[in-house]
Amino acid sequence: MSTHPERTLQAVHERPRTTWTADELMAVSFPEPTWAVPGIIAEGLSVLAGPPKVGKSWLSLGLGLAIAAGHPALGTIVVEAGPVLYLALEDTPRRLQTRMRKILAGRPAPAGLTLDTYCPVLPAGGDAYIAGWLDENPGARLVVIDVFTKVRGAAPAGATSAYEADYAAVGRAKHLADTYGVPLVLVHHVRKAAAEDFLATVSGTNGIAGAADAVLVLERPRAHADGVLHVTGRDVDETDYPLSFDPAAGAWSLLDRPPDDYLMRDTRALISQHVRAHPGAKPAQIATALHLAPATVRQTCARMAADGQLRAEPGGRYYPPHTSPDRGDTPELSHLSLCHTPPDQGKQE
Repeated sequence: MSTHPERTLQAVHERPRTTWTADELMAVSFPEPTWAVPGIIAEGLSVLAGPPKVGKSWLSLGLGLAIAAGHPALGTIVVEAGPVLYLALEDTPRRLQTRMRKILAGRPAPAGLTLDTYCPVLPAGGDAYIAGWLDENPGARLVVIDVFTKVRGAAPAGATSAYEADYAAVGRAKHLADTYGVPLVLVHHVRKAAAEDFLATVSGTNGIAGAADAVLVLERPRAHADGVLHVTGRDVDETDYPLSFDPAAGAWSLLDRPPDDYLMRDTRALISQHVRAHPGAKPAQIATALHLAPATVRQTCARMAADGQLRAEPGGRYYPPHTSPDRGDTPELSHLSLCHTPPDQGKQE
């Protein structure tokens, strides 16, 4: 991939028109925006965030392969084929080959996907480096930078707050996406603390989400295959997409049931396990321990109590359904159970 080191991004294109009268603007016919994945990833700058090892890179690589080959994304979403650039800045060529071999499952690798494990930080020529590839690949359908931390660079001179620094760093990538009219995805992390609004989980200040055109947060409980991709943005509808991850195939696929069905199932299992280990726990304590949104835990505990999966006691404390608060986590046993259960038999859950 040519670097064009002598160029700056500002020199790549003339400054676009920014001023119209209202009647002039209404008379303009704009082309339809470019969609990498219809309904999910649109033209402009998207931030894809999620916890470490949740599967963000598998998702990004899988989308890149699908779009470059013109195959359905996430197994079902029809996409338009076109060139894709995937900057895998935390990977090695061997790891990328291994992952692609798993995802492709014997299918030929698409020539339209360019993989690069190097990119300068954006303020030091990284934007021009990517612009060079975009110039050589007109009609590009997607650029993925995995991960954002590798290219953001130092805070710009004059930034007086962390918010300004974050906004400027994302804004530089957004300028690149807007200049070329291409969907560009920054892969990023989420903070450890839970939040009721998934946007608030994105690591950093609100400047990151504020500067982006769209934010996607991938959520999947540990040891579970099913998850949810939360999506919101300026040109995309706010939607939750239920997904399933197949580790054997390295593939994410779109599921056809409401996302709450999957998250609630997994959330209930996590809460049930915690309450068995900590009978009498309150929703706030459970939320802190499990890194879940407090509102979600309160609602889930109430529903689980209504369904007989937990038992609520005064004071907002929750217990397993067959325990008594004055006996800790010792199960309530009938006199028949006491007569017929050998004293050395382990308790079955």
